[in-house]
Amino acid sequence: MATSAENALIVQSDATVLLDVHSPGAEEARIALAPFAELIKSPEHLHTYRLTPLSIWNARATGVTAQQMVEALRQHSRYGVPPNIEREVTDLAARYGRVVLSRDGEALRCTCHDEATAERLARDRDVGRYLTDRINGTSFRLDPATRGILKQTLVGAGFPAEDVAGYVAGEPLALDLRMTTASGASFRVRDYQRQATESFYIAGSERGGSGVVVLPCGAGKTIVGIAAMEMIGQTTLVLSTSLTAVKQWRRELLDKTTLRADDIAEYTGEQKNTGPVTLTTYQILTWRADRASEFPHLELFRARSWGLIIYDEVHLLPAPVFRATADLQARRRLGLTATLVREDGREGDVFALIGPKRFDMPWKDLERQAWIATSTCVEVRVPMGAELRMEYALADRRAQFRIASENPAKMLHLRDLLNRFSDGRILVLGGYLTQVEAIAKEIGAPLITGQTVQRERDRIYDSFRRGELHCLVLSKVGNFAIDLPNADVLIQVSGTFGSRQEEAQRLGRILRPKQDGRTAHFFTLVSQETREEEFAHHRKLFLTEQGYSYEIQLLDGC
Repeated sequence: MATSAENALIVQSDATVLLDVHSPGAEEARIALAPFAELIKSPEHLHTYRLTPLSIWNARATGVTAQQMVEALRQHSRYGVPPNIEREVTDLAARYGRVVLSRDGEALRCTCHDEATAERLARDRDVGRYLTDRINGTSFRLDPATRGILKQTLVGAGFPAEDVAGYVAGEPLALDLRMTTASGASFRVRDYQRQATESFYIAGSERGGSGVVVLPCGAGKTIVGIAAMEMIGQTTLVLSTSLTAVKQWRRELLDKTTLRADDIAEYTGEQKNTGPVTLTTYQILTWRADRASEFPHLELFRARSWGLIIYDEVHLLPAPVFRATADLQARRRLGLTATLVREDGREGDVFALIGPKRFDMPWKDLERQAWIATSTCVEVRVPMGAELRMEYALADRRAQFRIASENPAKMLHLRDLLNRFSDGRILVLGGYLTQVEAIAKEIGAPLITGQTVQRERDRIYDSFRRGELHCLVLSKVGNFAIDLPNADVLIQVSGTFGSRQEEAQRLGRILRPKQDGRTAHFFTLVSQETREEEFAHHRKLFLTEQGYSYEIQLLDGC
């Protein structure tokens, strides 16, 4: 295919792809590349993507073919695609589904595409220990208990299994979606939400029923979960990030479905009940008396014959829940998230144990259709005073980050922003408790932290929703599961080092569409010439991949 000097991509033989953001076709190229490549860094002029096995396998799971990936690279490449990259993409794409797990009576069968693959995996140090009962040249008989751990090791070996072994049926659950909500508003599942649900369910076939749906905060991931519950119609366990999220799931289920209050049980620190629909948190499941003890509440996974397990914010799944999920491969599993990015690098375990990405809609597409708010992102670089600069210079690396994060000069610009958006609905988020406590006291706004009791949190959130409060200060509890649809300005004064997932979640707090069409504003205050700039740059990676650009504002010195 002919190339052009105006094309935006430079495909390199080391599996990295450079995107020239100044090229006329840069946006079209980014949209074509994003489904099967991972953004690594995004400085001003050239963004660097990498083609990885997981990015390609997730693309295959959503229906993108190897030919479509190669054609996208060819179409947008400035110099031509190195032949080894075309071969690598084709080879990796072909590995998805080259190993199939299926039902074989009471056992499972692992079938490989050919004898060479079967022999290679049987001799693999990690995979081979599960492939000892050989049926023929390409097949092995498996103990169903090894289903999850085998899928993990197969991903590690580079041969992700297509699992068509099916599921056990849970107890029936009578659930219908309302046309009119309990609060009187009209309701229907949006087209993309229905498409996401159907992509997960795949018409009830054995190829469906496990996987991850990726949608931005504010786009209605909870509705996708509820629609999946209706489609499957079986007892459901919902795992979420906090008690606040549990309460939100309960509100949505009662408002938009025919479930009654006594159909929904909560298994939390406040009460430990189970019912046809049970809502719980990752925190309660991973509680234990001490580091040497077992996790007693993981027994919840076996408390009922669940037909569906929903993992809300699946990118936060803790290690003990991964281990429990390895034993739950006969249950349908739905992961909901705004980003597949995990800071611990365990995206492969999500792929193997929850399932591959089934649906992903670009944030900017939803913004263009007005399903989420239009937003601007601004990084404000705040100088430090001479005395603090010296303290920073003498500190160790970890202390330097905290000194930069808690730069007192940020308060001056915070006040400027509060005055500038005095008619807005403002959230101020910070990563350090002493910092957010000082800010709340200084500006006279309510503060919510991990120590705030749930009743008080609910009271403050309700006041904000009703418009009685115009500004809230939040610690890290503000990163997740806060339903504040009228919030339109978010100011983060500090964050968790270079956490991309935190950046995505925080922007998501203000992406609910506004009734009057207002633009959402996302500000990050960063200390100039410090490690905070470096971490802020890394934090932006995921949102840059979604098509967001950050304006940089430099403030005058103190």
